[in-house]
Amino acid sequence: MKRLALVLCISGLALGAGVSFAGEEAIVLRDAPGRDLTLARCAICHSVDYIETNAPVLDRAGWEKTIRKMIDRYGAPISDADAREILDYLGAQYSATR
Repeated sequence: MKRLALVLCISGLALGAGVSFAGEEAIVLRDAPGRDLTLARCAICHSVDYIETNAPVLDRAGWEKTIRKMIDRYGAPISDADAREILDYLGAQYSATR
């Protein structure tokens, strides 16, 4: 279990640093306020391609539920202030109702 956590952490850091693996393009989030925080917090646990993949079906309320799930269920290290900033970014840049 510790080994899996270490692998996930290293993968998240590599993605956060803009590193891509063989056969994969680097995902670049839209430049807007909140992007760097979103990248830093989300890439700790998963690829940021999750954002682009889910953008067509998630509106602001959907992103809010997703962020809350990441914090409550998966223990994402995101403060309430950071969660609001991430929500503002995702809602403005990656919302189905944008």
